Amino acid sequence: MRRTLALVALAAGLLTLGASPAGAITGNYQQDFVHSYVGLIAFYDSAGKFTHRCSGSLIAPSVFLTAGHCTDATTGATQARIWFEQDAGVGFDPATGTPAPSGYPVSGGVTSHTLYNYGFANFAGFPNTHDVGLVILDSPISQSKYASQFTSFPALAAAGSLDGLATQRGQQDVTFTISGYGLSLVNPVKLVSFRERLTATEKLNNLGNHLTGGYNIQTSASPGNDRGGTCSGDSGGPLLYSSTNTIVAVNSFGLNANCRGNDFMYRVDQQPVLDWILAHSPAGERGLIQIASL
Repeated sequence: MRRTLALVALAAGLLTLGASPAGAITGNYQQDFVHSYVGLIAFYDSAGKFTHRCSGSLIAPSVFLTAGHCTDATTGATQARIWFEQDAGVGFDPATGTPAPSGYPVSGGVTSHTLYNYGFANFAGFPNTHDVGLVILDSPISQSKYASQFTSFPALAAAGSLDGLATQRGQQDVTFTISGYGLSLVNPVKLVSFRERLTATEKLNNLGNHLTGGYNIQTSASPGNDRGGTCSGDSGGPLLYSSTNTIVAVNSFGLNANCRGNDFMYRVDQQPVLDWILAHSPAGERGLIQIASL
């Protein structure tokens, strides 16, 4: 699930915000066996019925970072299940409900019954949409079958990191790495979804226009120059600075239902966001969450 932002009546300076599913890696992507902390997360209501899926990153043994619109209570979701296999969703048939070999979306993975939303409310307060969410695992990852692959966790970018970076180097030189499990092609006739973790490179387009306002990052979803973009299912997945493991933002919304043009990511390099993440993480794990300068 990723949100598509519909812009209406621009001449009057008004934003009409319509949400629809959009968010996998598109364009020149490749299978992602590197970012093993990026997981596929499926959400369920109190009766155990599947509601939607997103992507995200495990940043501490029990702390999974995703988008606020993924953990928003209005979706009906009260619990979640996360897989970290690269091919977590391969073979799942949404029409028949037949699960993939890994069990998605009915078994396997790790579970959570604690979901937090930083304040996302259907784009209220745009461009500061508060589109950050946390999912706290029922048990630390060390108590799961994934324990051996988590020798370290990604860092979060320190407050204001992107502001200084763009000023010093110029936006045209700043690139990011994206990772997620979303759709890989959307057009009027068909959808292509591998439900595999895929990765690609994006370029910084803008940090300060009316759609970003210091809260969002606008990146290029153009497949040119060996780059890629994001689409439905990539929501909450990380935007990593260059080729590092430092998260600067989470996948938030797009302007095109066919996942073309530009991507928009909600920045985590904001002090209130970092403070909120730490405050809603288990007390014993707050010291394990890394904050890094770019």
